[in-house]
Amino acid sequence: SALERLFPNKRIKPKQVEKIEFEYERHGTLSLIANWDVARGKVVSPSIGPTRTEQDFSEHIQRTIKIDEKAEWIFIVDQLNTHKSESLVKLVAESCGITIDLGRKGKEGILQSMDSRADFLSDESHRIRFVYIPKHTSWLNQIECWF
Repeated sequence: SALERLFPNKRIKPKQVEKIEFEYERHGTLSLIANWDVARGKVVSPSIGPTRTEQDFSEHIQRTIKIDEKAEWIFIVDQLNTHKSESLVKLVAESCGITIDLGRKGKEGILQSMDSRADFLSDESHRIRFVYIPKHTSWLNQIECWF
C-alpha cells in the first residue's frame, strides 16, 4: 500500500464509529504541484517530486515565472503554510525588484508571520501575486477540478 498508518485504528465500540488513525507514512507516493491556466484551459509547468516542502513550492513558482519573466502572474492557492513562506516572499520581492527590508521571520516586518507574509504576497501592486482562497473551499481553485 502507498500509505501505511503509523498506529492501528481503534476498534468499534457500542454506539461509536471506528476511529481511524490520521498519521501515516508514505511509501513510494509522489507530490504533484501544478498550475492551471484558466484562460487557455491547460496545465502549466507541473512539478513532480517526493515531497511538497516550502523549498519545493518556491522552486516550482520560480520555474513557472521563468516562462515569462516580464509577465504578470496571479496564483490562486489555498491556505497551506508553504504558500505563505519566507522563501516565497524573498522570491517575489527579488523578481519584482522590491528592495525594502523584509524583516526577520518570527520577529518583525513582512517576514514576521504567515499573515504578514500573505499580505505581502497578495499585494495587487506586485507583478507576481497570490490570491488565497478561504479554508474548506478547494472547489474554488480551478486546478482542483483538473485532479
